[in-house]
Amino acid sequence: MKIIIAGAGAVGTHLARLLSKDNMDVVLMDENQEKLARLNSDLDIMTIAKSPTSIQGLKDAGVAGTDLFIAVTPHESENLACAMLAKQLGAKKTVARVDNYEYMKPENQQHFKQMGIESLIYPELLAAQDIAASAKYSWVRQLWEFNGGQLLLLSVMMHDAHPIFEKEISNKDNQLIGHTLKEIGIAHGHSFHVVAIKRQGETVIPYGDEKILPRDLVFFMTTKEGLESIRHLSGKDSYPSIKNCIIIGGGKLSVRTDWMLNDNHQNVKIIESDNARCQQLGSLVTHGTLVVNGEGYDMDLLNDEGFGSQEAFISLTNNDQENILACIAARRRGIKKTIAQVENLDYFDMATDLDVGTMINKKVIAASHIYRMLLKGDVDNMKMLTVASADVAEFIVKAGSKVTRKPVMDLGIPRGVNIGGMSRDGKSMLVSGRTQLQEGDKVVVFCMGNTLRKLDKFFR
Repeated sequence: MKIIIAGAGAVGTHLARLLSKDNMDVVLMDENQEKLARLNSDLDIMTIAKSPTSIQGLKDAGVAGTDLFIAVTPHESENLACAMLAKQLGAKKTVARVDNYEYMKPENQQHFKQMGIESLIYPELLAAQDIAASAKYSWVRQLWEFNGGQLLLLSVMMHDAHPIFEKEISNKDNQLIGHTLKEIGIAHGHSFHVVAIKRQGETVIPYGDEKILPRDLVFFMTTKEGLESIRHLSGKDSYPSIKNCIIIGGGKLSVRTDWMLNDNHQNVKIIESDNARCQQLGSLVTHGTLVVNGEGYDMDLLNDEGFGSQEAFISLTNNDQENILACIAARRRGIKKTIAQVENLDYFDMATDLDVGTMINKKVIAASHIYRMLLKGDVDNMKMLTVASADVAEFIVKAGSKVTRKPVMDLGIPRGVNIGGMSRDGKSMLVSGRTQLQEGDKVVVFCMGNTLRKLDKFFR
C-alpha cells in the first residue's frame, strides 16, 4: 500500500514512523530539506523536498494511483489545496488537517467530499473530545465511549494513591487486588471484562488465572450499567463527582475542551499567562467560563482561584514538562483527576510512573483517525492507546465475513486480541467465547502491538 504524507511536522513524522514500521510504502513531502534529512537517517521512507501544492512535486512523488494522500502541514489552506490536487491527479483517498470548527459540522462534510477530500481531521477537536470523556469521572484514568456511551472502555489504576504522595497505601477497599480474573468473575458476576493489564511498563492480554496486583493499570470493557460495579470493586467510592475544572493554558485545545466540558455541565476556569490572549479568549470560550491572566505554576494564584476546591485539573500548555509538573503538584494537593497534554512520547512511561494521570497526545489521536482509513474492514471508530502500546477499534460486521461463521472462541483470532463488547440493534452487551457475531454488529476489539492489521481480514 502506497501512502503520501504532506507535511513533516509532529503529526506527519509520527505517521511516517508508524506506517513505515507497518511495511507501508511511505513518501513524505516537505519543503524543509533539513527536517527530511533528519528523518532519512532512521526511517525507511522516501522523502521529497518539494511543496505539496506543486503539481510537478505531486507527480514526482507518484501521486497517481497512490492509496492514501494525507495532508497535515501546519497550514489549513495548503492542506485543502494539495488534497484536492492529489485527488485530481489520481490519489484514491485523501485526508486533510483543518483548524476550522465549521468545516467539521456534519452538514458541511459533503461539500469537501464533492471537492475530492474523503475525510477531514481537526486534532484539537478530537483531543478535546477525549479530554471531556476522561473528565466525566474522577476515578477513571481514561474513558472511551461507544454506541452513544452505552458501551465503555476504561482504564483504572489499582491504587487510591501513589507512594510518592502517601506514606502508606491501603488495599482494604479494593476488592480486585490479589484475585484472579476467574475468582472475580465467580464472586461478582460478569458485568465487565478485563481486556488488558499494564504492569511495570508492559501490557498483557490476561487470562482467567491472571491476578490483579497493586499499581496495575487495568482496562475494563463494560456496559453503562456495569460502571458503578467497577468503581466499587476498585475501591474508588470516595472519589468525587467532577463539577469544577481548572485548565492551564489558553490555546486552541483549551478552547475546544471548554466547549466539551460545558456540554457536560461542568464549570471551567482557564488560566493563561499572555494578557493579549486572555482578551481573545473572552469571546471564544463558552458563557460562564472564567479567564484569569497568570502563570499556571503560581501557587498563590491557584489558591486564590480555589485550587483546592477543583475536582479536575487539566494542564494544556505547549510545554510537556510544565504540564507534567503541574499535574504532580495538583495530585499533591489532593486533586484526584489530573490531565496533562504530553506531546513527547518518550515522556509517557515516566509520567505513568509518576502517576501524572490521564495523558493526551494530539498527534497520536490524529494518527488513529487516519490509520482507520487504511483498514479494509468497515471500521467505525479507532483509538491508539499510547500508554498501553495497543489499539482499540470498532468494526462493523459485514455479511459473509469470517467472524460470522463460528463462535468467537473458534475463530482462531490472533494472540494479543481481545474482543470485549459489541452493539446489536442499538443494544450494548459484552462478548464471550460463545458469542456468534452477526451482520451489522458493531464489535469493539482491543489489539496489542501490530495485531490490528492481522485482525482486519476477519472482518472483510
